[in-house]
Amino acid sequence: MPRGAGRLGLPQGSHLCWLLCAFTLKLCQAEAPVQAEKLSVSTSNLPCWLVEEFVVAEECAPCSNFQAKTTPECGSTGYVEKITCSSSKRNELKSCRSALMEHLFWKFEGAVVGVALVFACLVIVRQGQLDRKALEKVWKQIESI
Repeated sequence: MPRGAGRLGLPQGSHLCWLLCAFTLKLCQAEAPVQAEKLSVSTSNLPCWLVEEFVVAEECAPCSNFQAKTTPECGSTGYVEKITCSSSKRNELKSCRSALMEHLFWKFEGAVVGVALVFACLVIVRQGQLDRKALEKVWKQIESI
């Protein structure tokens, strides 16, 4: 019997994949009008730094204990900067990332990559040793014949 004979159409697992794709597409189409309604929200509820240019009045600094409990901007990063919006002249707080924390993050990432490279080299060296031992055993078996 030729390869694939007896099967009709797509392989067995593909039917489920197509069904999930169709369901997801219908779900996305159903949610699309809701997203369009959300986009029509007025910009008065948005922070001014999202809709206009701003000037940083105070650089990024850690939030105080009081700010961390009362200000939602402190929640995501623990750092906040004071800004002044250009056209509305409003003073607001904006969440920001600390340059020190970002520097420490990249140091950590570099250390992780360095450790990964060291262990990758160790694995390669050890694999070479094991391959040589296996080859020696094969040669000994061949010589004993």
